[in-house]
Amino acid sequence: MIKTSDELRWYVAHTYAEYEMKVKDSIEKTVDNRNIRNLIAEVRVPTEDVVEENEDGTKKVVQRKIYPGYIFVKMIMTNETWYIVRNTRGCTGFVGPGSEPVPLSEKEVERMGVEVPALNVDFAVGDTVRISEGSMEGFMGEVLEINTERRTVSVMVTMFGGREMQVDFDFRQVEPLD
Repeated sequence: MIKTSDELRWYVAHTYAEYEMKVKDSIEKTVDNRNIRNLIAEVRVPTEDVVEENEDGTKKVVQRKIYPGYIFVKMIMTNETWYIVRNTRGCTGFVGPGSEPVPLSEKEVERMGVEVPALNVDFAVGDTVRISEGSMEGFMGEVLEINTERRTVSVMVTMFGGREMQVDFDFRQVEPLD
């Protein structure tokens, strides 16, 4: 018996080789036919762009699966959703001990690149921020640049008796001064 959860969580399912997109499409079709988008919200096959060189020396950008043989399903675990995913042609089961699906933690989801959580940036260029994590924890500095794509912030930190140094931090490593 599957324990039910009332929140959407990411689960990993194993597929036959080269069946990832077929399984994804089949699950999405079933979800749409049964009108259960509230139970199975999303199915992903994470990919990355890679430059490959052909035999003639030309280069082209191709998409490569980051986790071949696996799909990621954001769903509420119920008997129905477990059955739909598990019995999709090309799917061999969920990742977890025995036949028990185990949801990914938020850190695993972020680290694996399945979903990047939205971060609220409470500072702007020119603001003073405090470093809240890492080897420079406790230092303060002025925000010089914010890179939303890389999710980093450049800060001019004063240390060692007045020496200034520009350091890049992840958004999560700084916090605004109130």
